[in-house]
Amino acid sequence: MTDNRVCVGALAGSFGVRGEVRLKSFCAEPEAIADYGPLWTEAGDRSITVSITQAIKTGFAARVSGIETKEQADTLKGVRLYADRDALPVLPDDEYYHADLIGLEVRDTGGALLGRVKAVLNHGATDLLEITGPGIAEPVLLPFTMAAVPTVDLTSGRIVADPPDGLFPEG
Repeated sequence: MTDNRVCVGALAGSFGVRGEVRLKSFCAEPEAIADYGPLWTEAGDRSITVSITQAIKTGFAARVSGIETKEQADTLKGVRLYADRDALPVLPDDEYYHADLIGLEVRDTGGALLGRVKAVLNHGATDLLEITGPGIAEPVLLPFTMAAVPTVDLTSGRIVADPPDGLFPEG
């Protein structure tokens, strides 16, 4: 996927027997996913228009362009959907798209390299940066808070972290 697109959701198979799909939105305002279209598959080879039909327990039921049957909807299970970055809202200075954080170098306040952001996770309380790198046997989960991550510099591709004592292996 190019840097010009951001993952905004995923399809989770069929909903009912008339070609609707289950749609999981990764957007801050979940229903806004339908406003960022057309959406693209990860390979970028297929454009998809999404129309939400109803909210359901696991996200939304939706109509997808070109899908008319349950069998066609089932073939889309697991397909991640990407929006053109230009279609997304501009964020305030202290907010970031997860896609922009992945791959950034992480250094401590003294400038020592801690690793790189492999993923951004959220299990309910706050976002966590999954950090991997040399000397780290198991990925480290760094809370993405102002206290633990005082600086994010997208221009230089760097995060400055002030992790809690003992979070990273002594190097």
